[in-house]
Amino acid sequence: MKLFRFLLAGLLFAAPIVCEEYHCTKDTKCESGCCRLEPDGTGNCGLGPTFCGQGNCTSTCDEKSECDPGWGSKWSTAEKCPLNVCCSEYGFCGTTPDFCQGNVPTSPSCSGSSSDARTIGYYEGWNLERNCQTMTPEKIPLGYYTHINFAFVLIDPDTFTLSAMGADVAALYTRVTALKALQPGLKVWISIGGWAMNDPGPSRTTEYPVADDRGGKTEDKENFPKFLQNLRHALDQSGMPERPGLSITIPSSYWYMRGFDIVEIDPIIDFFNIMTYDIHGTWDSADNSIGAIAQAHTNLTEIDLAMQLLWRNHIDPARVVLGLGFYGRSFTMKSSSCLSAGCPFKEGGKAGPCTNTKGILSATEIRQVVADGATVTLDSAAAVKIITWDDDQWVSYDDGETMKTKIQYANSHCLGGTMAWAIDLDDGTTIEELGADLNRPKFPTFDPDLFDPNSDNNTDLGT
Repeated sequence: MKLFRFLLAGLLFAAPIVCEEYHCTKDTKCESGCCRLEPDGTGNCGLGPTFCGQGNCTSTCDEKSECDPGWGSKWSTAEKCPLNVCCSEYGFCGTTPDFCQGNVPTSPSCSGSSSDARTIGYYEGWNLERNCQTMTPEKIPLGYYTHINFAFVLIDPDTFTLSAMGADVAALYTRVTALKALQPGLKVWISIGGWAMNDPGPSRTTEYPVADDRGGKTEDKENFPKFLQNLRHALDQSGMPERPGLSITIPSSYWYMRGFDIVEIDPIIDFFNIMTYDIHGTWDSADNSIGAIAQAHTNLTEIDLAMQLLWRNHIDPARVVLGLGFYGRSFTMKSSSCLSAGCPFKEGGKAGPCTNTKGILSATEIRQVVADGATVTLDSAAAVKIITWDDDQWVSYDDGETMKTKIQYANSHCLGGTMAWAIDLDDGTTIEELGADLNRPKFPTFDPDLFDPNSDNNTDLGT
């Protein structure tokens, strides 16, 4: 993730003598910014007329700042920062005090249980391909979730029609919608996306518009709201007995969220799902501003920063759903003597017996590791747990205790729900711990002998 790159850049330009890469000479150009040489032949890199103006600049003189701190449009690519974040005196966008100088958005404040309005669970249509710890639709715990989002349905790149990931997945979808007969009021939505599209987000998600490292294009920011508007119109004309729902999933990182025109999108959809998980992972090693250090993939400190991006744009918190992960991100650490957050990692953690993928463990797998004697540490401020075992294995994750802290955060900020990725990564233990605080009736699991899954009463009502 590139969560801090935009923050770090401004800080480095604020104190160029600290870092050699922001120095230049007659023969060495700036990696970023314009080079201004001093009479002694040394030079510093920066932006704006002081560095890039005629008579001051000696190389890379066409560089422009992200935003305009008062220099004029000649020196900047844009007047304001995306998502209404702050423009520093050096022309960089960010949200820390170095950028905002006290200009912090007012966070919404509530008492009560606003997040009880929606409890969304995502169901992975491919989970039966795992070696173990699978979950058929009939085993989904009923009574806890208000919505089940079925992942995924794909968009055919040639015909632009929806298609299932495979015949087996399509059959599972029918079985999931059948659960609505057992839990009155349950909504089953489809999630348009899929790994084949480089798009793991639930609901309708693109990961990520504009981002060139994800195949994005500049025009995505303008075109995505148009696509959603067309989709909204088509859903409204579908003839469904109940108005179909529409939500999108957005990243928690400023770097990627800036590609979404959330103000334009807001009136089109029913709510935003924000992925307040996967904030960190093995991908950090490719980002020089973060590096290969172990950090929790979900923590309240960075979640709050992400939420501020929404408040800066006056998004109604009742239309925001907080993401919870029923899994953890794991690392194999470089040294058994350094196993704390911030220590270097070598690669993703060992694959679990059932998820069978390096760098990730399901909630069920994590519980087994804990039962086998792993060391558990609670980071109360970040509301996340970390376990270490086998000398070099490290994983950050949420359990019922830390998720309840995050739900308290959601309630205190008036959020309109929570979402869990994914139902089938938990054996029911975590959702039962959370569900104990929900005033909802529980229902028996599905009995195929008593219900016809092909009934017309199971029509899907959401996207």
